[in-house]
Amino acid sequence: MHFSSPKMVCETKIVADEHDAIPGTKKESMMWSSPPSSAAMIPTEAKGVRKNAVFIREFECGDQEEVRRIFYEGIMERIPNTAFRGIRQQPKTQFLYALLTVMCFFVTKSVTLTCCAPLILMGARYYYSRTVIHSYLDCALHTDMADIAAYYMTPTGSCFWVALLDGRVVGIVAAQGREDDNTVELRRMSVDSRYRGKGIAKALGRRVLEFAVRNNYTAVVLGTTAVKLAAHKLYESLGFRRTGQSEDYRLPGMSRLPLEKLFFQIRYSRYRLQLREE
Repeated sequence: MHFSSPKMVCETKIVADEHDAIPGTKKESMMWSSPPSSAAMIPTEAKGVRKNAVFIREFECGDQEEVRRIFYEGIMERIPNTAFRGIRQQPKTQFLYALLTVMCFFVTKSVTLTCCAPLILMGARYYYSRTVIHSYLDCALHTDMADIAAYYMTPTGSCFWVALLDGRVVGIVAAQGREDDNTVELRRMSVDSRYRGKGIAKALGRRVLEFAVRNNYTAVVLGTTAVKLAAHKLYESLGFRRTGQSEDYRLPGMSRLPLEKLFFQIRYSRYRLQLREE
């Protein structure tokens, strides 16, 4: 298998809630919908099912604006998640912040300032999360997300799909082939927040798995900095197994200055789904 090597791109994964879906084929559009409550449907019920059907097809140039919007909004959600939810996964950081709060009391002897210290620390976390993630977005929107057709549709072994609901793009996912180890990477998965909970993310993930099988890849891999547990459960429901985890991951755009290290930490998890023996 041969394909052109794409340029360096920024990477992250955004995932919606997990629900069952019916996989389709590589080139044909895939449609799935919630099953009817009974075998026999009256015309109005059948019409309702068709209305709620989700189609997955390959990216077209006219999708660019909506795809970038979904990607942008999905990444922006990471700012509060990383700043506030993320600290639950960082006991060392919690201990450090508690220590700084106690030190504030001993140095200032002010109960008011001591009570304000946790708010100041969390405000700093939000500021640095926003700064880093904006830098990451700038990088991503000027590399692969600037020209999706060139990065994912032109090279052999890569592809990009969109999920459509009522003619509107509501989800995205990419597959990027890697010739060095004959694996394909699941990338850029994101679902419009207004349409989550419908199994769209799982359907998109299955499309990548089908693509990998049809193109004889040995495994599908991915890396994620997702904070929400639902994202990790989704990967596991698709058959992925966690192969590693790093507490010192560096996102593109990070400066690694001391204050940034103090107020912005992110956990990076690696997953792999083995399709066949190498």
